[in-house]
Amino acid sequence: MAAATAGGVDSALQAAEVLESILSGSVGPEGRQVLCTKPTGDVLFSRDGGRLLEALNVEHPVARMIVTCVSMNQNVTGDGAKTFIILLCDLLRGLKAITEKERGSFGGSIPSQERHWKNCCQWKYISQAILTFQAHVLDYIMAQYLRKHFLTIFSFSGEEKKVCRSSLESLLDAYFCGRVGRNNQKFISQLTCDYFYKCLQHEDGKDEMIDLVDEYFLELCTAVTGLPVSSSKIISGFVIHRDFSVYCPADGDMRIIIVTEPIQPALSTSGSELLVNSEAQFQASHIWITEKTKTIMKDLQSKGIKLLLSSVKQQDAVIYYAKQNGISVVEYIPSEEISLLCRIIALSPFIPSWATSECHISDAALVTFCRPILLNSRRYVHLGLLSTHSFIPHCLVLCGPVQGLTDQHIRAFHGAFKVLRQVFKVLYLSYKVQRSNQNETSNSINSKENKQSHHLIEVYRALFEKQHLDSVLMSKDNPSRTQSHLRGTPDLVLSSIESENDIPSTTLTQTQKIKEDFESLLCSYPNKIGIVDTKEPLVAINCSCNGDFLTDVPDDHLSVIEQTCKMSKTAIDVTSKEVFQDTSQSYCTSFIQAGSVLPVGGHFEILLHYYLLDYSRQCQKPEVSMISSLIANALLSLPKTLYKAKRGNKSFCHVYLRTMHALQAKQGVAGSPAGLESVACKYQLLTSVLHCLTKLLTFDLVISINKQPQKTGDEESEEDE
Repeated sequence: MAAATAGGVDSALQAAEVLESILSGSVGPEGRQVLCTKPTGDVLFSRDGGRLLEALNVEHPVARMIVTCVSMNQNVTGDGAKTFIILLCDLLRGLKAITEKERGSFGGSIPSQERHWKNCCQWKYISQAILTFQAHVLDYIMAQYLRKHFLTIFSFSGEEKKVCRSSLESLLDAYFCGRVGRNNQKFISQLTCDYFYKCLQHEDGKDEMIDLVDEYFLELCTAVTGLPVSSSKIISGFVIHRDFSVYCPADGDMRIIIVTEPIQPALSTSGSELLVNSEAQFQASHIWITEKTKTIMKDLQSKGIKLLLSSVKQQDAVIYYAKQNGISVVEYIPSEEISLLCRIIALSPFIPSWATSECHISDAALVTFCRPILLNSRRYVHLGLLSTHSFIPHCLVLCGPVQGLTDQHIRAFHGAFKVLRQVFKVLYLSYKVQRSNQNETSNSINSKENKQSHHLIEVYRALFEKQHLDSVLMSKDNPSRTQSHLRGTPDLVLSSIESENDIPSTTLTQTQKIKEDFESLLCSYPNKIGIVDTKEPLVAINCSCNGDFLTDVPDDHLSVIEQTCKMSKTAIDVTSKEVFQDTSQSYCTSFIQAGSVLPVGGHFEILLHYYLLDYSRQCQKPEVSMISSLIANALLSLPKTLYKAKRGNKSFCHVYLRTMHALQAKQGVAGSPAGLESVACKYQLLTSVLHCLTKLLTFDLVISINKQPQKTGDEESEEDE
């Protein structure tokens, strides 16, 4: 049996509001823990939005689609599950309110089926408008206006760029604030910061180090249950989550090999056949195998091998002769740990040769020590590795009184490195302008400086056509033409975008893939965006952060904010566009600079709300204006939730009005001293929500199948035959 219900906003909103009711109470520093009980009897007590959504037994197909979109975003950015649901719900409510005004426009004489399909066409049209907004308007606002408010997580000493530890701590404090309990938040945040610096061999290799930690985090982390959280620590070296099969203590540096197959040769191999004519031949075969194994192990000992790491079970003869030759053996090592070891110490697995009497060891590595380590009641193997990588090997021991709390901290710790992975990467945008002056390339920094500064590229301020410049000069005599902050916005034509596939999406993709998409985008849409004005925005950010907005900020936080503002002025504002040159034309493509951050507490949402609302008032396209206004108003849902429990000067109304006044008066906009958040993660979260929204608007029917279809008599008779 199957039941079909109409798709669209109503169905999606009902499913999203159920998820919102579960997560909204745990948002922000004042958020509460959520208690979930599973059918198995297990209990989950957490503030992690992603973990709570995964624990739900979701049956509604629309709700499952939403949860899948949240999971995809969190797998990349490491955060944002609760914000995702809140923002999506507010967008759906806004769409419902807008379309309800037009619901009576079809007239009562139109049949219900025809009215339904007209609604479906309307949703698909809005979906196309949202895709166009994301590809053009959003990236334009980010590149031209919002970037002027960005701070940086880096500190600069001359030409040297380093990660500012105080800024990194502020970023991690804000992240863990919504993921772990208040009692453990500061400790876990400090432990994460310490782990980052202990593993960092040099500043140039931080991207590679973070990628490795993110990819192999579960292998680098050991969970210990039954101890307090404060017992968590960082251990130098690498912990193999297995015990010794043979342990032979040795002092000083040791040579090790890795094997991924049995050392003792088999009587027969796959695809071959062993022919034995008598018991004597069978016994002789076993003797030959044993002697061959003895020779191999003796040869390994003569070449200084003291440790054998195996991903498979080795035969008893191998274990016996290893002990006789003073070689320690560890078996059943997971393939992921073997892969990590090979990557850290640049070691290839050893392949034994049974055709000759000697072993040819093509690759071996040195370890400074090899000893057992006892973590609570379990014994593991502890190695001291000499890294040839940009990663200094360190392992993390995370403790907790119960398994659930330990798992929660492991997940939050892993998510923090996903956030850092996004923070330290350049995120390219779709916005571009055609350069009209080829001589401007003289201002570019050379390729050597590009390599030394790691993606810090000299800014190219776009110069436009002479007639546009003349129009700016003429506008000085007409004050009515200069009232808007966003006078020079691109004129979009929605009808020129025919399908969703025509819009290149930068949501949840790697930087290299985004760069390739932009090269194809520049060829496909060279004239989609035209700039009608070249003035700088009238909003000027005062980086000294003076005024009444910092009266309640402690001195230590104030110094951090002022230092970060100075870094922002010298770094972020100096780097905003990269030039991709074609044989006939050249374009400037914008990007979010690596290390860009903003204060927490809805700062990103309020700023983007301000510029989008101002844009919507000046846009000549009604559909684009409607979408811009819809998203601008929905962005306020997060700060409203964060400041719901605040009163007085810290309430949402006071914070919102102060920010709007500061922007209109061209004053510095002070953020919360509580911490920082990644601009790239915020941008990717918003684009992921918009992508999810377009998917929800494009299906027409939801079909729920309650029972599997039964086979007919003819089909059963055919199977019997």
